[in-house]
This record gives sequence, C-alpha cells and structure tokens, in this order.
Amino acid sequence: MKPAVVLLSGGLDSATVLALAREQGFACHCLSLDYGQRHGAELNAAARVAGALGAAAHRVLKLDLGQLGGSALTDSSIAVPTSGVQPGIPVTYVPARNTIMLSLALAWAEVLGAQDIFVGVNAVDYSGYPDCRPEFVRAFEALANLATKAAVEGKPLRIHAPLIDLSKAQIIAQGRRLGVDYGLTVSCYQADADGRACGLCDSCRLRREGFAAAASPDPTRYCLDLT
Repeated sequence: MKPAVVLLSGGLDSATVLALAREQGFACHCLSLDYGQRHGAELNAAARVAGALGAAAHRVLKLDLGQLGGSALTDSSIAVPTSGVQPGIPVTYVPARNTIMLSLALAWAEVLGAQDIFVGVNAVDYSGYPDCRPEFVRAFEALANLATKAAVEGKPLRIHAPLIDLSKAQIIAQGRRLGVDYGLTVSCYQADADGRACGLCDSCRLRREGFAAAASPDPTRYCLDLT
C-alpha cells in the first residue's frame, strides 16, 4: 500500500476523505492540527475517526494560531456567527489555515516518501473561505512540486481534493457508501466539552442541511433541541 498523508480535522468532510483514500488503497497517515481552536472536541473526534477507519498512523501537531488571532475560531473575543450563512468571507475564516496545514502535510509526506496528500476542502457547501477553492489546490500543488527535494528528484506530489465540487448531500452519500460513522465526527465551530454541537453556526447549518438533502438520519448530538 502506498503511503499518503490525509489532513484530518475530525469533521464530516475529512472523515469522508479518509474513507475515500483508504478505498483507493492508500496507507493513510492522518495529520491533525491543534491550532488554538475554540474546543478540543474535534481533535478527540479525529482520533476516533482515524481508529475507526483504519489509519496507518495519526499525529497531532500543535501550532497556536491563536497567538495571531484574526478569527472567531481562535479569538474568544470574536463571536461565532449564529444568524445563518451570509455572503462574503465570515469571521470564522482562519488566516492562511489551509496553507499552513498543507505545508505541514507536505513536510510529513516527504519524510514518509509519500507522493499523495488528501484534503477535504469543498467549494460548494462551504462558508466562502478562499482557501477551499480549486484554484488554491492547484496553486499549492504547483508550489509543492517546485519547493520539495522529492519533486526535484523526480517524485512529484499530488494534492487530492476529492470533495471539491460535491454538495454536502453528495459527500454524505459517499461516506454512507463507505461505511463512515458520522456520529464519530464533530463539525461545530463551538462544540461543548462533550462534543455536542450548537446547531446554529454556519458549519452546523450546512451539516444539517446536508443530511436533510441526502435523506439520511443526522447522528449529530446537539446542545439544543432542534426538532
């Protein structure tokens, strides 16, 4: 089995990507980042998902982006929006997060001798983040193949973004086909210590709408009664 690095946040999308990479026959080395986010529930979820989906390894790197601030996910003085998904780039955007995460994944891929990196970015049902677009993925792949010893010596790297043009419902359908237990995942921007979702942030709304559109039971545990 060829090694691959899979960025694993503990959310719905990255769990699906891990299952897809496993289906393609990769030995998946999962990388999560403790970046100073509001809660650790998603990192606990990442560990559960890695174990359930047979990851070859799972590492958590600590890099406190909260020292820089600039996002509702890393600065407790900035409120997480709960009024519904709005046009434009929301305050939950974390400056350069996907660039940083992919750079770390790239470094580990070189160490492992892996030529494949998987990431769960999505340009359809997302919150308007610029680093979730196909243009970004293509640009980073080009950078990876200019900046690494492996690529220069004839082992080019590929960034896989298999969810990039799928709706949330389509992503859930793929995961269901592959046996992903979405009850293990946490997508909420402000989940509580037990991993229960708020049900009101953009991520929760997109997730709930996805399960509804997929006509699939929603296994998410919520803090509020949303029935």
